[in-house]
Amino acid sequence: MPINSFENYPMSWKPSIDKRDKPIYQTLARQLEQDVLDGVLLPGTKLPPQRELADYLDLNLSTISKAFKVCELKGLVSASVGSGTFVSYDALSNAYLLEDTKPKNLIEMGATLPDDASYEPLMLQLKTMLQESDYERWFGYGRAGESLWQKDAAVKLMRRGGFETTVDHILFANGGQNAIAAALASLCKPGDRIGVDHHTYPGLKTVAAMLSVQIVPIRSEYYQLSPESFEHACKNENIKGIYIIPDYHNPTASFMSVENREKIAAIAKKYNQFVIEDASYHLLSNNPLPAVASFAPDQVIYISSLSKSFAPGLRLAYVAVPKQFKEPLSKALYNLNITVSPLLAELTARMIVSNQFETLVESHREQNIRRNKLADEYLSDYTCVGDETGIFRWLLLPGKLTGAEFEALAAQNGVQVYAAERFVVGNSCPDRAVRISVCAPESMEELKLGLVILKRLLETPI
Repeated sequence: MPINSFENYPMSWKPSIDKRDKPIYQTLARQLEQDVLDGVLLPGTKLPPQRELADYLDLNLSTISKAFKVCELKGLVSASVGSGTFVSYDALSNAYLLEDTKPKNLIEMGATLPDDASYEPLMLQLKTMLQESDYERWFGYGRAGESLWQKDAAVKLMRRGGFETTVDHILFANGGQNAIAAALASLCKPGDRIGVDHHTYPGLKTVAAMLSVQIVPIRSEYYQLSPESFEHACKNENIKGIYIIPDYHNPTASFMSVENREKIAAIAKKYNQFVIEDASYHLLSNNPLPAVASFAPDQVIYISSLSKSFAPGLRLAYVAVPKQFKEPLSKALYNLNITVSPLLAELTARMIVSNQFETLVESHREQNIRRNKLADEYLSDYTCVGDETGIFRWLLLPGKLTGAEFEALAAQNGVQVYAAERFVVGNSCPDRAVRISVCAPESMEELKLGLVILKRLLETPI
């Protein structure tokens, strides 16, 4: 029992710890974590002010602060200047979306997979490469000096996606998530803070947690990151940069307006913030909007990955890097993956330079449009955000059902979808929504069956 009596004091958390267990701050942090895991502390709960908790436990304020910091770096709690510390809404969410094996007896409508009916141009190009007399070079180490023409291909692809750059800014990575990890590893130290949308890509969350980088939710308006809130975070939240997905935002399927792109770029320049622009979906659009990098090329790391527009197994991303970040990011990429596959790098470059990638992307786009029309047919009575060329939609749920509840209900009825709780950041309140992937089902027939089940569940009073 603490020296000070708080039996009748309205504290949201009254931990009981054995002060013989040293160091005490770690004991307290373990207790907080366990209470979150056990459901004693629910998501969104505001924790007692640190001074009051120190008084209650008869501990130094610094001990409480260190315990809270340990839990903040683990993503269990989220602190906001002027508001206090809260149990994170995503403290218990599973951020690893793609299961180890394909879910049995479930129609996959969770993972953001492009359709698999458009790969023939890749297969034909690969066959040609393997029939060449010096095919063995695709299975050796790639050397930087041998990839100059492949960087020309990267520049061409980025131009098609709305960003003009030059070969001296290009680096290669083993996929978009690898590029994100390298960017954070090279630009941030443990404890640094970066801003993100209050719903964001779970891969960013897992990388940040691994590197002990804190992610700070920045308020959105109409599913667009608010420039005013970004500037407020620059002034008050001690952030070093932001991560954004301007096109087909994951998970909300929204687009950032050109006006907001210009404003975000201007604020980044004003406060010397780095921007990681994830352009995973930029090629899905017929007429891409200009990249944020177009307005702030010295601040923005632009990542053009190919898994969503070409094929998921094509583990390659092109990264356009400002000169001030190029050396540290290049070293981080080397230490994380040594080199990209010469086979995949050559295959991709040939697809781009020969313009075969346009056929591949157009085939994906046509399939996306057909599948989205089917989704619109069955979900027309509900708010289902997304573009006809996208591969996923953001379904807002009627009534009082939460995303997590609907995800569990859908799985019980044979369909895998992903709840907003998987994407929410810190103490942001998750939408009552789920992300549904229209291209993950193996066929139009399977997609139709999945939509029929989802519509039935939406129509059934809970």
